[in-house]
Amino acid sequence: MEEEKLSIKINVADRFYPLKIAVSDEEKIRAAARRINDKVIQYRQRYADRDMHDALSMATLQFVIKLIELEEKQTVAPSVLQDLADLDKQMEEYLQQIGV
Repeated sequence: MEEEKLSIKINVADRFYPLKIAVSDEEKIRAAARRINDKVIQYRQRYADRDMHDALSMATLQFVIKLIELEEKQTVAPSVLQDLADLDKQMEEYLQQIGV
């Protein structure tokens, strides 16, 4: 049986994105958006002379570095690595959508 889909809007770096997601994924997607936004805010405060694009790029870089470190450790279950790879792909798609 296919899981019920939910339509939500996610705010990432001051832009809203409509998503159609599995109900069971809502909490983690919202948590991911919060973490991204928190990191972007940190970079914008630290580097006030930079624009949103720079802050988003630096936040993405930091998250991908952590992903690579986890992949290198190989102590993480393969399903978690796949989830992180999927998140990385979603981030790449997002950055392409906004023209990065």
